[in-house]
Amino acid sequence: PPPPPAAPPEAAEPDAASRYEAVVPHWFYCKVTDSRERWIPFSSQDSERLEEAHGSGRDKEDLVVPTSGGRYDVHLRKRQRVAVYWEEEVAEVRRCTWFYKGDKDNKYIPYSETFSEELEEAYMIAVTLDEWKKKLESPSREIIILHNPKLMVHYHPVATSDDWGSTPTEQGRPRTVKRGVENIAAEIPNGEPLQIDHLVFVVHGIGPACDIRFRSIVQCVNDFRNVSLSMLQAHFRKAQEQQQIGRVEFLPVNWHSSLHSTGVDVDLERITLPSINRLRHFINDTILDVFFYNSSTYCQTIVDTVASEMNRLYQLFLQRNPLFKGGVSIAGHSLGSLILFDLLTNQKAAPEEDERHEEGSRTTSSNRGIEEVKEILKKLELSEYCDVFEKEKMDRQALFLCAEKNLKEMGIPLGPRMKILHYIGSKTEMKVCLLQGLCSSSSHPIALRQGPAFPVPGIPVSANYPQLDYKPTIFFAFGSPIGMFLTVRGVKRINPNYSLPTCKGFFNIFHPFDPVAYRIEPMIVPDLEFEPMLLPHHKGRKRMHLELKEGLTRMSVDLKNNLLGSLRVAWQSFTRAPLPALEAASTEAEAEAEAGTEKQPDTKPEETPPAVKEEPSLINVGRLNGGNRIDYVLQEKPIESFNEYLFALQGHLCYWESEDTVLLVLKEIYQTQGITLDQPLPGSH
Repeated sequence: PPPPPAAPPEAAEPDAASRYEAVVPHWFYCKVTDSRERWIPFSSQDSERLEEAHGSGRDKEDLVVPTSGGRYDVHLRKRQRVAVYWEEEVAEVRRCTWFYKGDKDNKYIPYSETFSEELEEAYMIAVTLDEWKKKLESPSREIIILHNPKLMVHYHPVATSDDWGSTPTEQGRPRTVKRGVENIAAEIPNGEPLQIDHLVFVVHGIGPACDIRFRSIVQCVNDFRNVSLSMLQAHFRKAQEQQQIGRVEFLPVNWHSSLHSTGVDVDLERITLPSINRLRHFINDTILDVFFYNSSTYCQTIVDTVASEMNRLYQLFLQRNPLFKGGVSIAGHSLGSLILFDLLTNQKAAPEEDERHEEGSRTTSSNRGIEEVKEILKKLELSEYCDVFEKEKMDRQALFLCAEKNLKEMGIPLGPRMKILHYIGSKTEMKVCLLQGLCSSSSHPIALRQGPAFPVPGIPVSANYPQLDYKPTIFFAFGSPIGMFLTVRGVKRINPNYSLPTCKGFFNIFHPFDPVAYRIEPMIVPDLEFEPMLLPHHKGRKRMHLELKEGLTRMSVDLKNNLLGSLRVAWQSFTRAPLPALEAASTEAEAEAEAGTEKQPDTKPEETPPAVKEEPSLINVGRLNGGNRIDYVLQEKPIESFNEYLFALQGHLCYWESEDTVLLVLKEIYQTQGITLDQPLPGSH
């Protein structure tokens, strides 16, 4: 018998119902910039973690989920995203499933969670029963129509008022509606490795804005961190695959807001002229930071803020990452690098380190110190007293601490005493340099701790430098004026034996057109002219225009040498006597001249112009960076080489997004852990 007619629909129902699949939610947060809202997706990792916490049914508690590498906490019940390490406006968080296209920038905006649930329920019924053309009214009395699974429209109401209070219609321009984050082409971040290998604090320079787009230190450090994640994937892939490394965390340190909240802005406002208002306010907010740092009152505020903020961030980081075993480094941009340098020169090394240093220096420098005293006595024509000074173990430093009473007790007669005291008195500037701990005359430099005993130009007189809770592994200076400030303070030379008391690494990184940047190495090795280390390009070669420039320079040198050689041969053949007996000798001379011409480019390296010179890294630049090179120059971009002045400001603010800078920072940090790049870059040492 034929099957009953009701059977096929019954069989079809499960098939129709099976076509419905629940939407996969993704979590977003709302960022407000200039009163414009922008919804940004969390990374897949963070979204899954939030969904897991949401699904645990503990929403009613104030459940806190760390996101964005632990820099932000999401309070699940309040649906808020809160910054952990710095002050920032609280952002709204939403569990998103349905979206509509915005009017202004065509970006998709998520519906509220409750209305999304209504839309999902209507969609499920429409799919299950295969009944479409469903109309829904949004909380703002707007109409959404589900035509079919691929066409769903949101009608924005017409702006004109309706006196009759009629129901919303399908008037106005329709907007696209999408279900599920996979249909809106959102750029979902990959997320960050959970393991943190190293922590870097980043201190900003003058003013609240840190780059050409007037962004804050938080935004600039975010860029730096993002570039570091991409550099790790590109250059440390093997170590990542073997799970040897995770990532480096960069945290911003803000001191500008603390300085300008002291009431100084109100005082400046009273004395600021009303003309060119914007320019004057810009100067008050930025350039005056340099003068504040040279004022003993505000210098104290700045160093206190920087040190206490770094200590606070360090303790908070350890509290949130109890398993962290990595090191800590610090980086400073512009004036920020000078603040850090002054802080580091005034740190106290651990007592056991001091003892070790003193024991080592006693054996090596005591004999040398006594020899120096002998040289001084010889110069003063007092060599007969050398044995007395040697018996009393009097080295150079002890000699400079001598008073007349001490010399008298040693049995030195009045005349020689006067000569020695006059010599000590004439070397007062040496005492200043000893106090600064940077002059090359001291064998064991003393770091400035409470400010110098008497004023030295440019040094805050009464600054009391706080101590840090950790010993930095490396200090990175970006676009730094340290060299200029030291020179202005009267430091002509840095002692090659000097190193920062608690930090063994120091890199001075700068763009060639940066007007604020100065070198350090010529202050350590003033008698030798040499170029800074050229920072290798992150793609493993010199930029094309630099190679072309060097190639053309080499070619011009070769042409010049060959031309000079040819002229010399021509002149010799022109001036020689035309005698048959001399023909054989002259041909030999010509051959020698030609051979000399060929060899000339190799035998005269001094004619190579500075652009072509590539100095070896074997130059001894002292202990400031553990015997390694300190100054590193970035390669300018092709467009920048057209006009140095035009790109000067950009040169000072380029470091935050510079892959080459970030790669050097990562390379040096991971080198301390015995991890190297997948492939060493040419020119890197």
